[in-house]
Amino acid sequence: MSKNAGVWIDTKRAIIITVIENKPTTSKTIESTIETRVRIQGETKKFGRFGNQYLTLEKKRRNRRDEQISTFFKNILKELTLYDKFVVFGPSKMKNLLEKEIFLSPKLLPKFKGIHTSDKLTKNQKVAWVLDYFKANA
Repeated sequence: MSKNAGVWIDTKRAIIITVIENKPTTSKTIESTIETRVRIQGETKKFGRFGNQYLTLEKKRRNRRDEQISTFFKNILKELTLYDKFVVFGPSKMKNLLEKEIFLSPKLLPKFKGIHTSDKLTKNQKVAWVLDYFKANA
């Protein structure tokens, strides 16, 4: 009995759709904590002035965002260890970043079947996409 999964991912969430013996059983949503645009109340400039020096917060924001992405991917990869095969699809570039993380994980790499681009889909369309994928590649 094969347990397969399709992972639809964007910046806000990842939806893992489980397929057992070509029948969808469950879907699990993993919400991300990635801050896409942060604005602090009262902030007017992107820098602070100290004498004739300028201090930007770009590095701190980039490091915070990288840490949030890393935590999001760790939660997804922990779930993917439960499946025999899985495929990643979605509209954003997050799927490409997740693919890089999968290639760094030797346990998940043999289970990884591919990455595909898709538009924003409804829940039923996502389930149908995963079913069609595993029927065509069985």
